[in-house]
Amino acid sequence: MLHSRYSSKEDLDTYSQHPDHMGAVKESVLPICEDIMAVDWEADQTPDPIVLPPGSAVRVSFLKLKEGVGEDAKNEIYGVIKGIKESFGGIQQITSGENFSARAKGFSIASIAVFKSVKEMEEADSNEELVNLQKQKVKDYLDGVVVVDYVVPSLSSSSL
Repeated sequence: MLHSRYSSKEDLDTYSQHPDHMGAVKESVLPICEDIMAVDWEADQTPDPIVLPPGSAVRVSFLKLKEGVGEDAKNEIYGVIKGIKESFGGIQQITSGENFSARAKGFSIASIAVFKSVKEMEEADSNEELVNLQKQKVKDYLDGVVVVDYVVPSLSSSSL
């Protein structure tokens, strides 16, 4: 998984077209990937900090909406996503937004929840009743969900 944040669509576009990025994709990504999905969105707020601290646990969620889901349902989904931070302890930041990439394979809403560490993420997951309640609120609008958890690696002395 490649995760990066940009201040604007223009910054993302500049990065995406940069020869160094294109070379890295051709040499290191395409040879080992069977398929690629890209989800690009403008976050509903500017996260602070924009650079994730080493050791942070991150949960990225991609939502594919059922055909015909309207703006009211989308707003309800965004409300549930925003409410997650208040409902679950340990979330340091949460952002969400609507995809604008043509390479998202039908996924139209994305969110990132950042926890201080894996321990906080596991504690949030352990409250199964609350987790299931949040899922029940939006499940009728969804055709598919992809969730990826990962940990931001610590900086090694060789990379400094």
